[in-house]
Amino acid sequence: MANAQFEKETDEKGAFVRQENVFRDRVTADGSSGFKAEPGRYHLYVCYACPWASRAIIFRALKGLEDVISMTAVDPVRDEKGWKFFPDDPDPINGFEYLSEAYRLTDPDFDERVTVPVLWDKQTNRAVNNESSEIIRMLNSEFNEWAGNPELDLYPESLRPEIDELNERIYGSINNGVYRAGFATTQEAYEEAFVELFEALDEMDDRLAEHRFLTGDQITEADWRFFVTLVRFDAVYVGHFKCNQRRIADYDNLAGYLRDLYQQPGIADTVNIDHIKRHYYITHPKINPTQIVPMGPVLDFESDPGRSHL
Repeated sequence: MANAQFEKETDEKGAFVRQENVFRDRVTADGSSGFKAEPGRYHLYVCYACPWASRAIIFRALKGLEDVISMTAVDPVRDEKGWKFFPDDPDPINGFEYLSEAYRLTDPDFDERVTVPVLWDKQTNRAVNNESSEIIRMLNSEFNEWAGNPELDLYPESLRPEIDELNERIYGSINNGVYRAGFATTQEAYEEAFVELFEALDEMDDRLAEHRFLTGDQITEADWRFFVTLVRFDAVYVGHFKCNQRRIADYDNLAGYLRDLYQQPGIADTVNIDHIKRHYYITHPKINPTQIVPMGPVLDFESDPGRSHL
């Protein structure tokens, strides 16, 4: 469709249909996958603006893998050639100017949208994986021999069925739901995504009235997958993506829950609101043709979450 931000990912009804990620190999502790977990071997390409990349940034920080897996962030302002590297923080692996070069080195026939994060293998000089949900599982478990926080398990076996169920609901209706609303090119597609989004947010707000975190008193993968959307919601999704029935700040429980997660050690350093706002408002010209970045809103991530009693 001519007015779609991503024409290849818009169906005949005007609904956004996200492309599938193509690099799906796995790093394993024992190397049985062909990619053995080793310190210094792997590199993460990320963007602080992107919620999917933020998952990987958060897991790398929480597990204490900063000295094990190196990382480079790309410029949040994506141009017509895609994600580009900052001149003062160039690609340290191959000297790429654009992340698309890494994709084409891995697959010369790649001709889809280039996304972050990407887990890169310096040894074979190729992308291992660009699916964030799989990358965070690798970071959670496969590098424990060298992790600064190896005892942390964000996907504990006893909670996996509950986490998987939460992930499915949150991804389809909330994580991707804001994009389905924002990138819709028909009123019908937008309203369908909008209604589903706020039904799911209401459901999570009710759930969090009884539990400090989604599965109880323990933070899990599901919380961090939810967090990356919540922390962007009032700054960009309310206005830019027209997700304006309520702000997260207006919810009785989600507002405090967001602050609770943001105030966990190391998390604030993974959030860059300037990058987030400039990315969304500048790089979606079909939605915001003037590319003006709003000065507001005022965001409160620092006040008392009021959640410790749960």
